[in-house]
Amino acid sequence: MMDRARRYSFLFEELVKRDFKHKYKRTILGMLWSLLSPLAQLLVLNIIFINFFGRTQPHYTTYLFTGLMVFTYFNDATTQGMRALDANAYIISKINVPKYLFVFSRIVSSLINFTLTLVIYLVFVAVDQIPLTFTFFTLFYPIVFLTIMNIGLALILSALHIFFKDLEYLYSIFTMLVMYASAIFYSTESFSPGLRRVFYLNPVYDFILYFRTVVIDGAIPSLELHLICAGYALAAFLLGFWLYRKYNYQFLYYM
Repeated sequence: MMDRARRYSFLFEELVKRDFKHKYKRTILGMLWSLLSPLAQLLVLNIIFINFFGRTQPHYTTYLFTGLMVFTYFNDATTQGMRALDANAYIISKINVPKYLFVFSRIVSSLINFTLTLVIYLVFVAVDQIPLTFTFFTLFYPIVFLTIMNIGLALILSALHIFFKDLEYLYSIFTMLVMYASAIFYSTESFSPGLRRVFYLNPVYDFILYFRTVVIDGAIPSLELHLICAGYALAAFLLGFWLYRKYNYQFLYYM
């Protein structure tokens, strides 16, 4: 396994560099868009929703930024991962390399964007007069498991996208539904306890809730939330791994 990893390490590094650079190819600001894009979205949403939800929600800008940041990472990683195999069909059809490398490179590229956004996010948190405490180190937990979930979902989506090209259009509708069901710009406190439990069925909401609990509430999330985040991540990863093992040999026939 280690020999296989070393054998393709150079290719993987080059794929990550290519995917990250390609996203900002022929743009004037280049990598700065990694920072400006989420800030522009935050500004627009903050202007629109602050009068509706910001009056009752403490630290509303941070609240909004948290949801937007987590959802954007999820959406970018899974959407780009879904297209990874088709986008590299010309390489896959000529060179015998593990196909999952192309998916992983898209995930790492999205993770780099997320990390850059996270730095700006922490600056916003400080400006919002939220103390940066040692509990912030627990944010590594949702970041790790969100990345694992993104890998799993990207593996699933990229495999299905080979066989069903309509998936790309259906998934864009699905992610829009996920966004509105993730309580990004509104609070779930106005809902009944039973209805609030329904939100836990949305894994993106669970990761957003974890971030908000640590950052805004200054508390460590419950054991239940830890298990939910880990459960969704591992379930997605294992299902994605199984799909690749089962249908990997068929991909070339449909590219």
